[in-house]
Amino acid sequence: MNLAVKLMREFKDRDNQHKLKGYRDKVELIRKRNLEAWDDQRLQAESLRLREEAKAGTPLDELLVDAYALVCEAAKRKLGLQPYDVQIMAAIGLHERSLIEQHTGEGKTLSAVMPAYLNGLTGEGVHVLTFNDYLANRDAEWMGPIYRFLGLTVNSVQAGMSLLEKREAYAADITYVTVKEAGFDYLRDTIALDEADTVHRPFHFVIVDEADSLLLDEARVPLVIAGESGPFGNDEDNNGNNGIRFAEMVRQLQQVEHYDFDEFQRNVYLNEAGAAKVESLLGCGNLYESHNGHLLMSLNCALHAELLLKKDVDYIVRDGNIELIDEYTGRVAENRHLPDGLQAALAAKEGLQSLAGGKILGTITLQHFISLYPKICGMTATAQASAMDFEHIYVLQVVQIPPNRPNIRIDHPHRIYTHKEAKLKALVEEISSVHATGRPILIGTSSVGESNMLAEALAVAEVPCHVLNAKNDAEEADIIAKAGEIGAVTVSTNMAGRGVDIRLGSGNPMQAEVVAKLGGLYVIGTHVNESVRIDDQLRGRSGRQGDPGSSVFFVSLEDELMLRFGIHKAIRNLRQDEALEDSVFRGKIEQIQRIMMGQNFDIRQELNGYSDMVEDQRRILYEERLGILKGEKLLSPAEQRVRLYYIDQFWADHLAYVSYLREGIHLESLASRNPIDEFHVQITQAYEQISAKINRESANMLLRLEGSNDPAMWEKFGLKSPTSTRTYIINDQYIQNKRSSWTVLTVLAYYLRKFLSPVFGWGKF
Repeated sequence: MNLAVKLMREFKDRDNQHKLKGYRDKVELIRKRNLEAWDDQRLQAESLRLREEAKAGTPLDELLVDAYALVCEAAKRKLGLQPYDVQIMAAIGLHERSLIEQHTGEGKTLSAVMPAYLNGLTGEGVHVLTFNDYLANRDAEWMGPIYRFLGLTVNSVQAGMSLLEKREAYAADITYVTVKEAGFDYLRDTIALDEADTVHRPFHFVIVDEADSLLLDEARVPLVIAGESGPFGNDEDNNGNNGIRFAEMVRQLQQVEHYDFDEFQRNVYLNEAGAAKVESLLGCGNLYESHNGHLLMSLNCALHAELLLKKDVDYIVRDGNIELIDEYTGRVAENRHLPDGLQAALAAKEGLQSLAGGKILGTITLQHFISLYPKICGMTATAQASAMDFEHIYVLQVVQIPPNRPNIRIDHPHRIYTHKEAKLKALVEEISSVHATGRPILIGTSSVGESNMLAEALAVAEVPCHVLNAKNDAEEADIIAKAGEIGAVTVSTNMAGRGVDIRLGSGNPMQAEVVAKLGGLYVIGTHVNESVRIDDQLRGRSGRQGDPGSSVFFVSLEDELMLRFGIHKAIRNLRQDEALEDSVFRGKIEQIQRIMMGQNFDIRQELNGYSDMVEDQRRILYEERLGILKGEKLLSPAEQRVRLYYIDQFWADHLAYVSYLREGIHLESLASRNPIDEFHVQITQAYEQISAKINRESANMLLRLEGSNDPAMWEKFGLKSPTSTRTYIINDQYIQNKRSSWTVLTVLAYYLRKFLSPVFGWGKF
């Protein structure tokens, strides 16, 4: 191991141990506040005293010991739960705004109650962001008796609630909600023309559950609110025929002869012969000239859709619609779209009609939304592997909390096979032999398709199994909770049923004892992920609370990740059914995962360079908008309505320009300019014009209104919100993949054509 890395780890370990010692000292103080002899009324009176102290401005740090002691006693009385010392330690770390790594089954849900209660004493509101609606509702109902006993209100937000129901839920002291629903509600608030139509209050303190998924894996996901029709709606899309034209053109191109892939198979690009063929088919002259930028973008989208997006892996076609598959869960992702150009190209590839999208009225990434909270903390079972990301992006220090009981799970070395058929055969044999003993098995697969294929192979081997293709999270949670029963074989994607404990014997003590003697839950991964952290999520399903268990990953050199790095070439002519014994391959896999985690970190940093300035602009404009909405500026009702309307209109126009610019900005690299710097220059110039446009159009409209404060007049002149809106998520995987569109070869091809074409008569200029 590199000496610098080793020294850094030792330093972090010492720092972690120092923090844990401080937490243990506080736990002792909390335990000494023995409240067992107090009656309910005295406990509730003490909670009221703490609330009055908090609202009077007493620092919450000074109230922590008393508050946590109250929660511990309330949990015991209302739920029969006695928090472990390590749960209280985790709760202290959360209040100190750390990212807590707490092993699976250690009771994160109860740990979160203590800091939520303490920070809820101020009356400013606490949000607990969960992985899905099911968990938001479950946790609010499960932990609700503790909060209510201590005099705080608690609620959960669910998709489909009315405006009034959501306002009530967000007004609670403690609100459990998914990050996406909270984000969409925020976007709806940003286009409200009346304060009564908003649901959020100012953000205060947030606890992010499953923090690695929400803060990293999905952090770059843009949430979008768009108008389907009305004053800001888009004109009908007339590019359907063009999409089909480009789809047909791409099918005429041949790999190697006309295009090639980058080394990671994440991108595809034309070579010199490919550019010449496309130019001939289009009759457009030099494809790389700036006036052909729209053609080049359409071509790139068609190439990407045809060659990189795989049907039944990246998307499915159902009822005449494209439905994307979530890369992290392996399930169909509801309400998710690709960027407009690629979505249209994918529809053209499948011979479907491209639906016109409404004009985007507002957008925010999950990362930027979460950063709106002044106080952030989080918890997950897997954080240390990505500690650098958490610290760099959110300034969150990872603190590893020891388990209540030592982890005795056995993690076996990877079993590596030369080809996929050998791996599948070995998987079925392993599952069959272990299942014959009655030991429960959980198999984590890469996709729904692989789950189904494995299930079919197990059916032939007469091994019954549950396949997690649940249509709702509650059903999925029920199946995953039973994965520890005697004889259970559960086939799922890695992220399925996240937030749900797998107890040996499903909590039946006699059955749990039998399963423990068999070795506990056996976790099998059918592939390794780009990130070690995601592998660890799967491993962590086994060995909860000191239970026995084991894990192993089956890998084929024909798996996508291995092919990307060309490991299969090392044994080109060797195909065998037995696992490879050479430990060099295991080391190589670890190296690949380190490289990919580093590359993904770089990608996140590059994407931040594009979105951060747009978010800064949005916040400046929204601060002005919020002041107008809340009546902080001396404006007549008509002036208020007009300015809000034009702020929204010109911000929507700006977002459309940003999107257009973002799609083509990589062309700037061909002119030896830094694309991000050029992007910043152009959006800054555009943004600086917005204020003048708002002032000009507002003045013109007020003249037409003659200062009328009659809402009927506002309606007559169209000063209203879009008649309907829709919210959706943009899948940014394409944007990540496009980052390397212009390779050395592409740039060389550009300059060869630009400077040599006039000499040799290549194409028109």
